[in-house]
Amino acid sequence: MTPGKKKTPLKKGPAVVTAEELRKRKKGAKPDAQLDSKELYHGKIFTLNRDTVRFPDDTTAEMDICRHPGAAAVVPFLSDPLGNEPQILMLRQYRYAAGGYLYEIPAGRLDGDETPENCAMRELKEETGCTAEKFEPLTSILTTPGFTDEVIHLFMATGIMHGEPNREADEFVDLVIMRLSEALERISTGEIVDSKTTIALMFAAGFKTGA
Repeated sequence: MTPGKKKTPLKKGPAVVTAEELRKRKKGAKPDAQLDSKELYHGKIFTLNRDTVRFPDDTTAEMDICRHPGAAAVVPFLSDPLGNEPQILMLRQYRYAAGGYLYEIPAGRLDGDETPENCAMRELKEETGCTAEKFEPLTSILTTPGFTDEVIHLFMATGIMHGEPNREADEFVDLVIMRLSEALERISTGEIVDSKTTIALMFAAGFKTGA
């Protein structure tokens, strides 16, 4: 900003959706703007609905919405996050939809009435074999709000204890130990492209660590 120039205030408008609101939102709750909803497809991961929606200008329209139960993901710290060059545990996981392997943090869908923190604990154990002494919330994100209500709750875990993983049959995973600084470099070079992983790592680095 030019020295002496006053900062232009943001135009006041409608309140935005916050991470806190996403954390408190009840799974399956009817959106305020929804007038009607018809189920088009019901699968094991998501449901596709055609909703009749009332927009802020009082007009209405139909929208196809992918309903998702939500998920949790966790950044496992193998060393002190505030220490020099903290280490994290990553997955190199095959993803059919991506056309190959991706670097990711452990993550998975919420199971029934499972809390996000319990989901993060379970997925860490299943995918890596690890448990943790402490789970700390980072933030909650909407993955693609143009067509899905999926929310991923992001955590960091410390005090890691190793064990045996219990992966599903369609999970093809290698465990990779990486310095957080190296992971951030891989984001900058385009080697880490998974969105939840990118956001969780950058959030942890920016607000929770000495990186």
